[in-house]
Amino acid sequence: MYGKGKILFGLAVFLGLVTFPFYSNLGKVGAVPEPSLNTPVINAMRDKECVESEEFMEAEHMQLLDDWRNMLVREGKKKYVNSKGKEFDISLQNTCLNCHSNKEQFCDRCHNYLAVKPYCWDCHFGPKETNWTKETDV
Repeated sequence: MYGKGKILFGLAVFLGLVTFPFYSNLGKVGAVPEPSLNTPVINAMRDKECVESEEFMEAEHMQLLDDWRNMLVREGKKKYVNSKGKEFDISLQNTCLNCHSNKEQFCDRCHNYLAVKPYCWDCHFGPKETNWTKETDV
């Protein structure tokens, strides 16, 4: 076989370039962001309780928001009853963003860390973070 050395060298360079992102980042895991719960509404709450448990919300909040959208838009339901039997309005703006009005410090930290681009903001306005108020539903 002619040019065996050139082929092997080319394969080695190719494999080096293809695997470079993996071995260059070995052991360089960034710190997991801690979402900020420092908002006036949350600070004023005596019983700091979300729609569901903290563990559930960390793992399943996007599925919950997707279910809420379907319940409201497709089924016409306006109330959500959580696992403890407490009732909440189905509203991203008036329920979630009422407490979590610091989108940049709460939502964006984790979404940027995970390189996730949620489509919530295609229809909804983000909260006005300068004066801690919320926008009305679209």
